[in-house]
Amino acid sequence: MTPAARIQTAIELLDTIITAARTKGAPADRILGNWFKANRFAGSKDRRAIRELVFAAIRACGPVPQSGRAAVLRLAQNDPALADLFDGSRYGPAPIRADEPVAQPGIAPDWLGERLRLSGIEGEALAALLDRAPLDLRVNSLKADRAALALPEPAVPTVAPSGLRLPPGTQIEQWPAYRDGLIEVQDTGSQLACLAVGASDGETIVDLCAGGGGKTLALAAAMANGGRLIASDTDRGRLSRLAPRAARAGATNIETRLLDPGREPEALADLAGQADAVMIDAPCSGTGTWRRNPEARWRLDEGELARLTALQSRLLDLGMSLLRPGGRLIYVTCSLLDEEGAHQFDAFLARSPAMRAAMLDLPAGSARGAGVRLTSHAAGTDGFFIARADRT
Repeated sequence: MTPAARIQTAIELLDTIITAARTKGAPADRILGNWFKANRFAGSKDRRAIRELVFAAIRACGPVPQSGRAAVLRLAQNDPALADLFDGSRYGPAPIRADEPVAQPGIAPDWLGERLRLSGIEGEALAALLDRAPLDLRVNSLKADRAALALPEPAVPTVAPSGLRLPPGTQIEQWPAYRDGLIEVQDTGSQLACLAVGASDGETIVDLCAGGGGKTLALAAAMANGGRLIASDTDRGRLSRLAPRAARAGATNIETRLLDPGREPEALADLAGQADAVMIDAPCSGTGTWRRNPEARWRLDEGELARLTALQSRLLDLGMSLLRPGGRLIYVTCSLLDEEGAHQFDAFLARSPAMRAAMLDLPAGSARGAGVRLTSHAAGTDGFFIARADRT
């Protein structure tokens, strides 16, 4: 592909991504992956260049752009070489007109930027949300030891006990250590959230919102495959990915339960008052994950945020009902908004006299309300709120 053709392809892909963001369709990564599979003529260099251009354009725009062309023109305003490729050549973009729209810059739509500011995220902390994220790994202690593990490329230990860090974009899928389940891709912040659970052999632990099971696998390793680990979720597709991942990782103490939305207590009735620990990695706005999913900020609106906070509140109450006396609840969101983090947890404590906030001793993060907040700027991780409460 010519450089101009790559730009036109990026513009067309951005049009699809913008439409998907407005309609809650497929994420950008999936849209790109599907296009690359269907267009084999694009070589590896083409795919890399197109991907980088698409995500650079997404990061450069604050509100949802008018079009993919407007998004790329935002980049071209500060890149004369890119602007020169709008030359009208075959398969390339049409020349730039003086009066055509250019996407607005910024970190987020105005309403969301104000919510972040009120939550103490501004300045460098706000800008860091759109940095490129490194590739973090978790060494699977069921099969390997971080100190003794040899990888094809040098990795730096992170503050997580089993964490390693590689540069952004490192391709590990063909590494023997990955294929054999010695390592898992997992952000250091996610690893610290699992560390907060304090999971140990012999316990009964519920991962209430397990999704694809990344945190479940970390908990299984912490439990050394002992005890009972229940991974539940309402998303059949995501939960179905856990079994092959668990087999690769050598995790054998995991049970999965598919929940019916709105009727979760029925599927978990046998666990009521039985769990030593419940982890609630609650569905949230994902404001802490923009380094990896920058178009997520185009998908969120105030109505969706209200729906998410109501769901989080209900999940906290459900999690508490599963705990035995003395059991612990760990609440996690990959959000930096206080209404999903510190304020949400404070409201839970206020209406739950049987629960007492417990101090977390994590190797990164700062106090926020009754919990700990991790930010990309200060901790070098995805953004998280993590809190613990014990049942009396």
